Amino acid sequence: MAQTYEFYKARADEAAERADKAQLDNVKQRELRAEKSWRGLAEQARKGAAAREKADAERIAKREAEAAEAAEAAEAAEAAEA
Repeated sequence: MAQTYEFYKARADEAAERADKAQLDNVKQRELRAEKSWRGLAEQARKGAAAREKADAERIAKREAEAAEAAEAAEAAEAAEA
C-alpha cells in the first residue's frame, strides 16, 4: 500500500515529539534520526504525487489533442465525400 505525504509527516511529527520528551540522550538521538527519515519519506511521497499529477495532466492533454485531431480528420473526410 502506498503511503501518503500526510502519513509520513504525521510519523515525523510523532518522532519529533518523542525526541522532545526523551530523557535519555540515546533515545533522543534515535527519535531525531527517525524524524529525519520520516521527513525524507514524506518529501519523496510529495514529489511522487506531484509527478503523477503532472503525468496525468499530460496524458489527458494528449488524449484531448488526439480526439480533436480525429474529429478534424473525420470532418475533412465527410467534406471530401460531399
